[in-house]
Amino acid sequence: MQASSRPGAGGVRSSRLLLTVQGVDGRRQSLEFTDISEAEAVRRAAGRGLRVLSIETPLAEVAASNSSRAPFPLVRFSQELLALLEAGMNLAEAVTTLHAKERHEAHRAVLGQLLEALREGRNLSDVLSGMPQHFSEVYVATVRASERTGDLPQALTRYVAYQVQFETLRKKLVSAAIYPAMLLCVGGFVTLFLLGYVVPRFSVVYESSGREIPWMSAMLLAFGKTLYQHWQAGLAILVTVIGVTGWTLARPQGRAWLLEQVLRLPWLAARANEFRLARFYRALSLLLAAGIPLARAMGMVQGLLGQQQQSALAGCRLAVEQGQSLSASLVAAGLASEVAESLVKVGERSGQMGDMLERAARFADDEFSRWVEWASRLLEPVLMMVIGLVIGSVVVLMYMPIFDLAGSLQ
Repeated sequence: MQASSRPGAGGVRSSRLLLTVQGVDGRRQSLEFTDISEAEAVRRAAGRGLRVLSIETPLAEVAASNSSRAPFPLVRFSQELLALLEAGMNLAEAVTTLHAKERHEAHRAVLGQLLEALREGRNLSDVLSGMPQHFSEVYVATVRASERTGDLPQALTRYVAYQVQFETLRKKLVSAAIYPAMLLCVGGFVTLFLLGYVVPRFSVVYESSGREIPWMSAMLLAFGKTLYQHWQAGLAILVTVIGVTGWTLARPQGRAWLLEQVLRLPWLAARANEFRLARFYRALSLLLAAGIPLARAMGMVQGLLGQQQQSALAGCRLAVEQGQSLSASLVAAGLASEVAESLVKVGERSGQMGDMLERAARFADDEFSRWVEWASRLLEPVLMMVIGLVIGSVVVLMYMPIFDLAGSLQ
């Protein structure tokens, strides 16, 4: 038989499960479930009075599951859902359309869960909250607030704008880091080629001449000769370093750890905190526009801040709950710049706190974008100069004995 999963079912989910069960009469039979977790499959078999003997997942399904762990495209889903709702479809029809056109197996399974739950009459926010690995708390709260007002398209529009702005900054950071990374890679390989291939050949010539060479050149030649004689070990170390780096970057936890270490650099920490504050302002604006109370909204978006900022936000939230103004609380906690403080005060007087927080985030984003552009323009010539100095130093140290020989002949 085939059965669809219910949202929120626990356990490992596979697109196809084969259960070997035994009935009360002792007869064995096989049951097939699709798009369902193991726990849910066992529960349904037990509900029919059957005892589960074994659970099998076809190897092809396991391979497909392992190869399709891409995160659910929440922004694309929101954009497409918004377009269909604005075209006049109701929510169930829109999700049905998205489910029918989806080709990615894992993403199609998520949409299938949403569709079945909507057909059962459940609220969209309740279904989304049962899948926190795909839908963030901010997204769920925005949708839940829109269900009270009946304006889901407007909520989706605000969330898409929030995520698009963040993605724009992220892409700008990535594009700014590509060229420096390529410079470092090319410069590193050129330096290794000089040290491991060119320098050892010069060392043979100098050793056969029997002349004394400068000590810095001697150290360089000795290092190059050692690297040439033990190139297998050097290659193994290089491959290991590249493999570990690639494995770290391929894992979300590894990327997060590496990014955290980089952002601890003194000249990056302040800018990283400003970037986090901009995301905090924008997410807080999104929740306030959706009708979420201020204190609760502050608690929901605290994960966007760093550890020290989260500790400061806890005191800020307590002060707001005790009746203090948001602007004074943010300033006391060190979570507001001069511009953000002024804009929040305007929002407190006008009652448009969400709009003012959005303006503060936009101001911080513009300033951060200018800094990224300035830093990328400065970093490229600095890296080129450093690489040139390294390669030039290697070349000069290789030729210094020749210069000494030419001077003695003159």
